[in-house]
Amino acid sequence: MPDRNTTNLCVEIIYSHFGPLTAKVAAVLLARGRLTLAQVIRFTSLKPRTARAAILILIQHNLAWHAHSDEDGEIVEFNSEECLMRLRFGRFVWQAEQLFGPAAAEIVSLILDHGKLRPPDIMTNLCLSRSKDVSVYSQALFQLVSSSHLIPSTILFHVSPRDKLLQYEREEKNQIKNFPTAKELREAKERAEARYRREQEGDMKVGLKRKAAEDDVVDLVLAAVRERYNEAAATVMRAILKTAEMKASMIDVRSDGLSAASIIVHIPENEDIVSGLAFSSSKKPSTMSALKEYLGIFAAADNPTPSGRASSFISFGGVTSGKVFVEYEIISRRLRRRILEAVARERYGDEAVRVIRLLLDNGKMGGDQIAKAAMMAATAVRPLLSLLSAESLISIQEVPKGADRNPQRTIYLWYVDLQKAYTVLLGNFYKTLYNIETRRRAEKDDTAVRAVLEKSERSDVREDPSLLSRFEREVLRAWEERRDKLTILEMRVEEAVFILRDLIVHSLEDD
Repeated sequence: MPDRNTTNLCVEIIYSHFGPLTAKVAAVLLARGRLTLAQVIRFTSLKPRTARAAILILIQHNLAWHAHSDEDGEIVEFNSEECLMRLRFGRFVWQAEQLFGPAAAEIVSLILDHGKLRPPDIMTNLCLSRSKDVSVYSQALFQLVSSSHLIPSTILFHVSPRDKLLQYEREEKNQIKNFPTAKELREAKERAEARYRREQEGDMKVGLKRKAAEDDVVDLVLAAVRERYNEAAATVMRAILKTAEMKASMIDVRSDGLSAASIIVHIPENEDIVSGLAFSSSKKPSTMSALKEYLGIFAAADNPTPSGRASSFISFGGVTSGKVFVEYEIISRRLRRRILEAVARERYGDEAVRVIRLLLDNGKMGGDQIAKAAMMAATAVRPLLSLLSAESLISIQEVPKGADRNPQRTIYLWYVDLQKAYTVLLGNFYKTLYNIETRRRAEKDDTAVRAVLEKSERSDVREDPSLLSRFEREVLRAWEERRDKLTILEMRVEEAVFILRDLIVHSLEDD
């Protein structure tokens, strides 16, 4: 079951998108786990018709799984991951427009608003409210489906992953003819888990969410390259990523081998990548020579050390192969660690980042060792370590010298438990997103703001905004400024959530 921060954020999202009654049902499912319809009605004190309608809404939007139990009958379970993904819906629509045009963006927006829709229903809704021709929407829908941005809804999407895994285990155990041994049961469970992982990986390679996640990865990588180098380097990296995307999915640890000839094809002719490099001679090199220079820079060829590899974007396949590989795992790991360092710097300053980097490079260290290696006073290091530990940014390992575990004869070693730190940071970001959503709703529910918003939505006021008084225009302008600031803050926090939560599919476990 989700923790408190995740639960609060999910309930707030459902309240914002579907209203208080559906949010009440979601809150009960999040707090109590899977329930039957009768239990939902009893715990929410809603009328049966209202509770049933709320559950249908959640199922229609993939926010709830439903399954049949021999003991309880039909049961419902809330899908918190799908709910949290709704924070990225605006991003999905924007990316659909960037890739396939306005008609595709309208189709994606309609599906996100209504949940599951049949193609005839999509055409009916769009053609009645828009002036575009049916063929425009048909072509856009075909592009979205053929590129796997939209996928068909099947019964498997309504079944809880836990139910799938239990079903696969039963099927594997039923194949055992004689009385099963402990080894056979363990092997059956391993086969079921492997089958589920294969199915999960197949689902991850298609769909709007996965495609949008890959597009976000591209944006993040380009922003990192642009920040470290320049715009010309970002142009080259965009060509590398586009070439890699055509050969394999970005959910892999690394891309397939790419040649310089295949990369240079995706560099626009009007882009001068040579301008991003500094040469000693006045003779301007060719585009291919400049590309090879960039490849060496991205691979940190001048720094063949572990730290150089950790800061690279690509790697070379060998002296004779001439291939380069995009290292998705290394990039994802570095982006996640940047979030950790940014939080530490914001809360405790550059000294905290120095300590964290020192522990990441050297492993477990004592307090005196940290002070000496970081060239800081021991009196300043001790309280800093306590603060970082309280926030779970670093952890402590006790090494007793005796069996009595006397604290005075115990060595205390500090280290960075990255998985623990990321989990705590993710929970804090969920709490921040919940506070943002709550603040936005409180601002909107203000009496003066609500009255002005209701008046501004009238058809006559839309045609003639001068019908609003000066005071009403000032109230509306102030509300829009506050809303925009909260939206920008939400986008920044959500990007950090995306890096910590979704980029984990690109990265192996951190050392």
